[in-house]
Amino acid sequence: MPATLTDPELADYKTLSADEIDSFRKNGHVTISNILDQNEVSHYRSIINDATTKFNTEKRKLEERDTYGKAFLQITNLWEVDQHVKNFTLAKRFGKIAADLLGVENVRIYHDQALYKEPGGGFTPWHQDQYYWPLNTNKTVTMWMPLIDITEEMGMLTFASGSHQSGFVENMAISDESEATLERFINEKGFKVSRSKSMKAGDATWHYGWTLHSAPGNKSTETMREVMTIIFMAEDAEITEPVNKHQEADRQRWLGGLPPDCPAASELNPLVL
Repeated sequence: MPATLTDPELADYKTLSADEIDSFRKNGHVTISNILDQNEVSHYRSIINDATTKFNTEKRKLEERDTYGKAFLQITNLWEVDQHVKNFTLAKRFGKIAADLLGVENVRIYHDQALYKEPGGGFTPWHQDQYYWPLNTNKTVTMWMPLIDITEEMGMLTFASGSHQSGFVENMAISDESEATLERFINEKGFKVSRSKSMKAGDATWHYGWTLHSAPGNKSTETMREVMTIIFMAEDAEITEPVNKHQEADRQRWLGGLPPDCPAASELNPLVL
């Protein structure tokens, strides 16, 4: 996209209802509609698609990948390398929703990531995002926004409602093992499993870092499930001692290599508001 093109600022705030905030805090997830209008999502879809194509490093065929690799194409921190994506990721409209859901004055970026589930792409096993994050706070939230209209057959995000209240369930990465172990846990606890039948481009789900979630495969034979995500954390979050290799990798990459017991406030974690 030409550098001279002006991006929509997304600086105005969207007011959440008390029901939306209450639902998020009770269930650990909520869907909020019409965060972007048609023109805004069309503009940023083009930008994010271009950046995703440019920076995607996965060249293997689907059948050559493991379960994690089949689940989606994952391109992280596009805001670092593309000024237009930066205008999306650091949008105050998104940051204010995150802050209001978490009940904080301000939030920082942990990282963004494009999650594109290819036609015929595999399921995403049950997992907790915060397994990967060496942070001392439960006040974390991921925005998951489709850039096209999607149905549940294309890999709709699926939640175990109330599971965020269990905290750190298993020290286990996204895998076939996590799928089996965490599905057993969900059944034992009796968590209600829910997902939307459809979402419009520019709608978004929001879920806590500890909310158990998954997604079915993309049954479409032609359509990529295009989703952009942004992870937010409370502005006063601090780094903890990593408890697995993935948290150590995250500490080095997304937290600028800062040591444990200091604020999660590297140059890669700017305040949004």
